[in-house]
Amino acid sequence: MKRIAIFLILSVVLVGCGTRVPPDPAYYHMDSGKLPTPDVALNIPGLGPCTDNPDRTLHLNSSQPVNVLIHGCFGSSGQFRGLAQVLAFQGQQTACFTYDDRAALTQSATGLRKAVNLLSEQTNVPLITVIGHSQGALVTRKSVTELPVTPPKRQADLRLVTISGPFDGIVSAETCGNDWLSWASLGLLPVSCYVVTGAKWMDITYSSGFIRNPGKLIPEVGSYLKIDTDETGTCRRERDGRCIESDEVFSLDEQNNPLVDNDARARRVMVRAGHVEIVGDKRVAPTKLISILQEQGVIRPTVPESASAFNRMLARVYQDESLLKRNGPQ
Repeated sequence: MKRIAIFLILSVVLVGCGTRVPPDPAYYHMDSGKLPTPDVALNIPGLGPCTDNPDRTLHLNSSQPVNVLIHGCFGSSGQFRGLAQVLAFQGQQTACFTYDDRAALTQSATGLRKAVNLLSEQTNVPLITVIGHSQGALVTRKSVTELPVTPPKRQADLRLVTISGPFDGIVSAETCGNDWLSWASLGLLPVSCYVVTGAKWMDITYSSGFIRNPGKLIPEVGSYLKIDTDETGTCRRERDGRCIESDEVFSLDEQNNPLVDNDARARRVMVRAGHVEIVGDKRVAPTKLISILQEQGVIRPTVPESASAFNRMLARVYQDESLLKRNGPQ
């Protein structure tokens, strides 16, 4: 029995989460770029600026579209500070949704939906784009399905973008969805799964109701861009020419679910990129994601006369050595 318990814990540890990084005061603020002048200050539960600043007040222009970014497991609002600055360079507003990544995913999705509804009610923004990565992609899509939430008095148009979402369940968590092992372990299986992943363990397995019945998108969603990543053989960190940390987290099979993919509003784009590479980190700019979002009309195109400044901004924000060498200091 002890062997079974150890096996169960090891089998669910690999759930696609990165390492939690403590907040860095150096990243509490971001450049305003070409953002429109804010005219409202909002305090909406779960929503705040795309930094790890403890002050979660949102300062927005109430008549311009807003992009809401949703992090994955072990993430934070600050994870998307770079992407928020990319959008700010193009004059596009952002907000970030923060949630407990151990909570049941429907609970997190309901919180996101309520936050988006409040953003609609308290502003005149014409369009809200919700963009989720990894576990955040599951939360994001679920948030715009039929949920027991009071509709807002005013509803902005909605656009959905998901990136590297394991919509067919996480393979490394399959053990948690095995009813036979749950019985054979005399109750140790669900306990072990909860200890490692929290209440969400019931939602991330291939056999969960959350995965098998993802729900239909609500009519307010005008379009859905689904970005899948072929992460085969990708590397997150190298040393002396050797990969010391893989960036292969979810396979394409884990990301593909016909009930999600076959929605008439869905446009699927597949890109060869690692799981963290696609959204970037403090060392590598997400150039592949930016290109896709520009091609699909989510991020405004960079005009030729601003291209050099845009590349220098990327190099500075992400401290990307390859871009720094190519473009020089800003």
